[in-house]
Amino acid sequence: MTPAPARESVLTWLDHRVPAARIKHILGVEQTAGDLARLYGLDEAKARTAGLLHDLAKYFKPQLLLQMAQAEGLELDSVLIAHPHLLHADASAIVARDEFGTIDREILDAIANHTLGRPNMSQLSCTVFVADAIEPSRGNSPELEILRRASLQNLHAAVWQVSDYSLKYLLETRCYIHPRTVLTRNWALQMARSKATGNVTEDSIAHIIS
Repeated sequence: MTPAPARESVLTWLDHRVPAARIKHILGVEQTAGDLARLYGLDEAKARTAGLLHDLAKYFKPQLLLQMAQAEGLELDSVLIAHPHLLHADASAIVARDEFGTIDREILDAIANHTLGRPNMSQLSCTVFVADAIEPSRGNSPELEILRRASLQNLHAAVWQVSDYSLKYLLETRCYIHPRTVLTRNWALQMARSKATGNVTEDSIAHIIS
């Protein structure tokens, strides 16, 4: 097993590159992803590492994000070119690999998938995707409380509802929507309904979305 990067070295690196509020968010994602991983019988250490590293490139300039994506050979569509900030997840995975020596593919994928998600992403990726939305510093709105309850009952249902939450915000603010968000939402909804995440009844899913 590849050792995780030294936590203190990551925090020191972040301290010079992101504001205090963002570090609070990152620590919240680290904790929440680890809690979800433990709940669902996943690798808690991997989830925590991915949570800690997920926003390394959050404040990189748009041109740098595009340059990194191009150098990595990532596919760039019109939405990503118009809004390079959406690339910060992929760029964070690149930094995690190149700066901190993270080579575990599951961790890198969880970092890269935390913003737009991806159909068929691993359960570990799901924990970071959900944790990014529901960690404590996000607030205590009724919508977030519903998402937090859902995350404790069915991981894929939580992914679909987080996607719905994001889509609602993007529609209300008239922002571009990346197709992967919709694809992720539909995949997660299908997974939840097929009970692929465990012994979840239709009644419990109905309760989650009510």
